[in-house]
Amino acid sequence: MSVEKWDLRKVLAELQQHDGQYHETDVEVDPDAQLAGVYRYIGAGGTVARPTQEGPAMMFNNVKGFNDTRVLIGLMASRKRVGLMFHHDYQTLGQFLNEAVTKPVWPKMVEEKDAPAHEVIHRATDEDFDIRKLVAAPTNTPRDAGPYITVGVVAGSSMDKSKSDVTIHRMVLEDKDKIGIYIMPGGRHIGAFAEEYEKANQPMPITISIGLDPAITIGATFEPPTTPFGYNELGVAGAIRQQPVELVKGVTVDENAIARAEYTLEGYIMPNERIQEDINTHTGKAMPEFPGYDGDANPALQVIKVTAVTHRKENPIMQSVIGPSEEHVSMAGIPTEASILSLVERAIPGKVLNVYNPPAGGGKLMTIMQIHKENAADEGIQRQAALLAFSAFKELKTVILVDDDVDIFDMNDVIWTMNTRFQADQDLMVLPGMRNHPLDPSERPEYDPKSIRFRGMSSKLVIDGTVPFDMKDQFERAQFQEVPDWEKYLK
Repeated sequence: MSVEKWDLRKVLAELQQHDGQYHETDVEVDPDAQLAGVYRYIGAGGTVARPTQEGPAMMFNNVKGFNDTRVLIGLMASRKRVGLMFHHDYQTLGQFLNEAVTKPVWPKMVEEKDAPAHEVIHRATDEDFDIRKLVAAPTNTPRDAGPYITVGVVAGSSMDKSKSDVTIHRMVLEDKDKIGIYIMPGGRHIGAFAEEYEKANQPMPITISIGLDPAITIGATFEPPTTPFGYNELGVAGAIRQQPVELVKGVTVDENAIARAEYTLEGYIMPNERIQEDINTHTGKAMPEFPGYDGDANPALQVIKVTAVTHRKENPIMQSVIGPSEEHVSMAGIPTEASILSLVERAIPGKVLNVYNPPAGGGKLMTIMQIHKENAADEGIQRQAALLAFSAFKELKTVILVDDDVDIFDMNDVIWTMNTRFQADQDLMVLPGMRNHPLDPSERPEYDPKSIRFRGMSSKLVIDGTVPFDMKDQFERAQFQEVPDWEKYLK
């Protein structure tokens, strides 16, 4: 008996069996700002401007200008939904992904006939080829620089093909066969490969896969040091599913694509060629980023020359995310939790029980660490853990430390520790002049000229809300009677 293969369609079929997790509509929607504007109210969450809420994944079946295309948004905009899709407790997803990194199941190649992503092929040499008419990429807001691919997994390799990698980047459709791609400086392996090609003045072949099993999408967001240079994150997705991700050779480029994607774009990152991100709109803005603000348009994005678009034959699904949404928290935050847990467990085993990167930090800027102190000698270990977290993830800005009786997934409980177990004059650590995420709008020299010399530097913060071990008995929470059958009172 053949094993059913994991892909986006299998995930959606499972998701529809759970109440409140999936919704689709046949009402016509414009992909230009309206689609994201609708979902902002229904389920975006995260750092999106209020009013918003955590809601279902949503499929738009009637997209203006794209007769046979559906657009999916918000698939990962709920940590509980990610847990359902991974068949795992949402509270320990960090540990789950950490284990997946250590036990990868590497991808495998399949033949063209076994790759639904290649059922329909459009080549750039076709007379009417235009990616803007083939790919239903939405804009988030009316002043976006253009239609964006927000959850496309870019696959590329080193020049000698000894190393390969997958990462997610913001990509804007600029012309009929041209995409602007923002590769954040430092740390991204695709960027290192692109630099290698640029030095040789050679175009770099890549594929962009869209509409994927979330195991691939979330796995692709791992970064060093957890996944070192040359580690292909598709192995993480394989471990999550215990099934290798299937790859197929590109149609027009010497690079592999994800065989069970809904869409694939093929092309080359062009050497020594740049494009203004908002060249078609001149708004000065790119798109909303995870901190909740519109990102500034980049004056010089790297350029992808598109050579082909492929997709499934039957109602292909274009997948998108809202930049500041809860979805970004799942994609970026859970792998970061795994990275932090991996490092602290090696350095101080058994002292950090769990880690959570909440929506307030967009999954990147803030982490909450649950600390277990066993004896007086463990006092101070919590601050050591905070420093390790900064080492594991340089884009982290704030660490909140709490005791093991605090629910790290309940921000009321976390803030409660700051009001009852925290004194600012002794429990606050400020670390100035460190590297952080360049999308934080407060990280500019004008904001703090004494410690921010260049954009992307920050003062980092540790809030120690743990009780001193020798005072633990004075901070015991009120002990209520245990009632194992309490649920009968709800019947």
